[in-house]
Amino acid sequence: MNNNLEILYEDNHIIVVVKPNNILSQSDNTNDIDMLTIIKNYIKEKYNKPGNVYLGLVHRLDRPVSGVMVFAKTSKAASRLSDQVRTHTLKKRYYAIVNDDGSLKEKDTFIDYLYKDNDNSTRVVDKDHGKYSELSYNIIKQRKDMNLTLVDIELKTGRHHQIRVQFASRGYPLYGDQRYGKQDKKQIALHAYKLEFIHPTTKELMSFVSKPKKESKWSDFES
Repeated sequence: MNNNLEILYEDNHIIVVVKPNNILSQSDNTNDIDMLTIIKNYIKEKYNKPGNVYLGLVHRLDRPVSGVMVFAKTSKAASRLSDQVRTHTLKKRYYAIVNDDGSLKEKDTFIDYLYKDNDNSTRVVDKDHGKYSELSYNIIKQRKDMNLTLVDIELKTGRHHQIRVQFASRGYPLYGDQRYGKQDKKQIALHAYKLEFIHPTTKELMSFVSKPKKESKWSDFES
């Protein structure tokens, strides 16, 4: 995997990469390969570093989801980037293909209160029991022959499974979402295509874009 690691940017403080779908952001009890380990191995080999390599996980993408991620190479960078996540200065945009019977509005803002259950799933609850969750979207292209729509999403808050739950709860589950949508065992069509943040040391505004790979349903929406 190291040889196939897609690096968009790297310096002494941060590394920005594209996570492929079906790769974990960090290790879990499955012991499957994860991005944190992959990048640590890459740094260790490239710079011939002895011992353990520090790498800070600043944010996550769900295992089936692909897209741009930033990792911190120092604890100071990790702390400053984590602050940006908390204050929503670090901004994320996604492409998603949703099931749509033609009733999805051209653009809208979804506001819900979400609660993460013990089984790792998330549901919409009332204000007193959930965390405030907001996103905005606009339609890019519709395929009425497939009852599918491509949307551009700006994530205002980063809750667990937020995009998937907010669309599914309104009757527009993401294509291939095996947890909240149809059980068709397809690859989920959700890609974090843009990441924007302030560099933790230079204070420069950084912006990175990565298009979805031409596979699965993405190719059906190419112009």
